[in-house]
Amino acid sequence: MWKPSQTEPVRPNINPEPQAPAHTTPSIVESPNRSGSPASDQAQSVISKGLFVKGEISGTESLFIDGKVEGSINLPGNRVTIGRNGQVGANVTAREVVVMGKVRGNVSASDRVDIRAEGALSGDVAAARISIEDGAFFKGGIDIRKADGKPAQAAASQPAAQLSMAAESSKTS
Repeated sequence: MWKPSQTEPVRPNINPEPQAPAHTTPSIVESPNRSGSPASDQAQSVISKGLFVKGEISGTESLFIDGKVEGSINLPGNRVTIGRNGQVGANVTAREVVVMGKVRGNVSASDRVDIRAEGALSGDVAAARISIEDGAFFKGGIDIRKADGKPAQAAASQPAAQLSMAAESSKTS
């Protein structure tokens, strides 16, 4: 905008050229999601509520599913989380599996399986650790394995326990 004290109107520079400083030092910025820190800090892909995926999912990132998935999910070394709106009809293989939605299929985790109160899992589970909260639904067999993937001694001498559980949480208002 031109001001009366100026001799010539100011014209905006529509295509400014970036001016580099006289002396620059190259720098490398490392993303915190790719720094090799624990899995909780790694990148996480999302299948949102409006998406439907049919086929095989595999990769090297953790996955959050809030939509529908049919087929197979193979993410060894990573976490698979089925959100409250998630509906999975697949066999799931991962380091850690958290179920807050519905899963129909076998689940194999090298570390743990966590079925939250609002979650439902129909299928066999093989994991080093399992957690089933009050109010969760589980129907299937459980095979407790050592962290390195070998069956535990007690589990090796007995067949996998066939369980049918529907725990109702006692909510008092």
